[in-house]
Formats: sequence, C-alpha cells, structure tokens
Amino acid sequence: MAYLLLFLSAFGAATLLPLQSEAVLVTLLLQAQYAAVLLIIVASLGNILGSCVNWYLGLKIEQYKDRAWFPVSEQKMQKAAVLYQKYGYWSLLLSWMPVIGDPITLIAGLLKENFYRFLLIVSLAKTARYLFIYLVLQGFI
Repeated sequence: MAYLLLFLSAFGAATLLPLQSEAVLVTLLLQAQYAAVLLIIVASLGNILGSCVNWYLGLKIEQYKDRAWFPVSEQKMQKAAVLYQKYGYWSLLLSWMPVIGDPITLIAGLLKENFYRFLLIVSLAKTARYLFIYLVLQGFI
C-alpha cells in the first residue's frame, strides 16, 4: 500500500496538481520498513509517467486554444514557446523543480519535442532528484 501511495503522489506531483511526493518519500525512507531502492524506483516511475502525461497534454492542447474556457492566452503560449526554443530540450533538466518543472514538460509537448529525448532527460532529472533526497537522508551529502 505504501508503494502505491508513493507512486500516486509522485504521479500527481508531476502533473499540474499541487502535490508533494518528496514528503511521502522521506516519510517512507525514515520508517526504514521498505527497500530504499524500490522506493526510489517507484517514486521515479510515478513522477516520470506524470511528466509524460503533461507532454501528451501539451501535444494535444493546441487544438483547444481558441475555446473560451482555454486557460492560457495565445500571448502566454507564444512567450513560453520562445523561452523553450531559446534553451531547448536542456531546459527539461529543470523538470524536477517545483513550480516551473511541470509547465516545462507541458511546453515540451506543445512544441512537439521528440518523446524519446524528452523521456531520457526527464527520467535523468527526476530520478536524480529522488536519489539526492536519499543520499541527503543517509548523510552522504
């Protein structure tokens, strides 16, 4: 049950939902009842899959931009596109960061970033974040 909770919190945290998977991971790591490597893998997979959902939404969202309910103006979309194009796919290394990480993954889909490159960079960034948390808790950093 703990692994499922961690997966769901990590998945949700990677979408535009305001969730914190780090708190769940830290709690489970401190309990020392679960294998740390499995916790890191589960959190990473959930977070990566959530980012893939963002990428897919970005890929499909443009068809709705003319609707009255669409939450982002054409001007804001253009501004985000210019920023992403300026820094390119390397900006995906910031996909782990709160506040800016989720929109970056959405914009990557909107700008039709190659999915495999997206997946590789996001996987590295998100797994490194959870590994860093583990190493801090263990006193290695």
